Amino acid sequence: MLSLLSAPLDAAFAPPPERDRIAFLKARPFTHRGFHGPRIIENSRDAFNRAIALGHGIELDVQGAQGGEAFVFHDDALERLTGEPGPISERLAYELDHMRLLGSHETIPRLAEIMALIGGRVPVLIEIKVRTRAVTALCLSVRRALEGYRGHHAIMSFNPEVCRWFFDHSRRTPRGLVVTEGGGGSRGFGIVARLKRHAALWRAKPDFLAYDIRDLPSGFAQAQRTRGLGLVTWTVRSAEQERIALAHADEMIYERA
Repeated sequence: MLSLLSAPLDAAFAPPPERDRIAFLKARPFTHRGFHGPRIIENSRDAFNRAIALGHGIELDVQGAQGGEAFVFHDDALERLTGEPGPISERLAYELDHMRLLGSHETIPRLAEIMALIGGRVPVLIEIKVRTRAVTALCLSVRRALEGYRGHHAIMSFNPEVCRWFFDHSRRTPRGLVVTEGGGGSRGFGIVARLKRHAALWRAKPDFLAYDIRDLPSGFAQAQRTRGLGLVTWTVRSAEQERIALAHADEMIYERA
């Protein structure tokens, strides 16, 4: 019943993109935080160079410094990847420019530097990580880092306000809504969680979904894919997950040992 009611609203408030806009999503797999491993740290220049050498796409994460400057970094907290205390959002950009990644000769890179390094050689998915509705500073920094960039790229986020910001202020940039059905809030399996997924979809107006592999196959994901949204899935780490990805998604975001 819910699907019958939501289908016309999905079509009205989150129409599918033109096929050419998201064709690059379906052309090759994406490396999760670059092609990293025991001796190559995630979201590092080395990891991205390895992905480029493979000819595979790159998925990377962006966090904001205290002033909103976009840095390529996954965690809210600095400790796991740098050994430094506290959240990245409380550090000034110049501090992060000199902060080394653990077990590496590298510092935390800015997004603008990484986009220049990639230089359009492979497609890029930029996951923007911000938990609140105050998304403007970081989104604006990401948009500035993308100015003049000619390679295939898209932004994506769990936060529908991020996608909505790009819909309102940078509509030519492809947008993806990241979705997982496990957990609470808009994540989960009950009718309230399903309604929240549709509400997030309508607010975000995405061109594609980036879906948790653990939730596939999914009726929600399949319905959006059938009507023309792209569907990539994360994070594929096994042969069985790869089989599921090939059957139920357009392409995968993967890790390999």
